[in-house]
Amino acid sequence: MASLWRAVMGDTPPNPDDYDGVEYWSNPERTGWLTKQGEYIKTWRRRWFVLKQGKLFWFKEAIVTRGSRPRGVIPVATCLTVKGAEDVINKQFAFELSTRSDTMYFIADSEKEKEDWINSIGRSIVQHSRSVTANEIVDYDSNR
Repeated sequence: MASLWRAVMGDTPPNPDDYDGVEYWSNPERTGWLTKQGEYIKTWRRRWFVLKQGKLFWFKEAIVTRGSRPRGVIPVATCLTVKGAEDVINKQFAFELSTRSDTMYFIADSEKEKEDWINSIGRSIVQHSRSVTANEIVDYDSNR
C-alpha cells in the first residue's frame, strides 16, 4: 500500500494543495463508510470516504466540514481498474482499485454498497481520464 500512496501522492501525506481546490465537504458525488487496509501497518480500518471531482478522500469521522483534513486522497485519473475482489482477499463485499504500480483493497458493508462504489469510482475514472474529452462524458444516471 505504501507504493500506491507514493504512486498517487508522492512521498508526503496529503496537504491542501493536493486537493486542487475540491470542496470535499460540499455536495460530494458519493460518501460512505468503507474498511481499508492501512498503508504501512496492514490492519483494516473503517474510514469515511468522499468521492468528488475525480478524487477519493478518506477521513476518520463521517462529519466532514471545511476544516476537516483528509487522512488520504487518491486522484482516480491515476487508476486503471475498479472491480470486485472477494476471491482475491477472501473477504465478503471486497473490491480493489488499481493503478499501474499497485492495488488498494476496500470492504463495503453490503453487496449493494460494493456495487454502488464500484460504479461511482468507475464512472469517475472514465470522466477524469485524460483520454476522454468533455463532450464524450455520459451521464449514466440521467433518464434519457
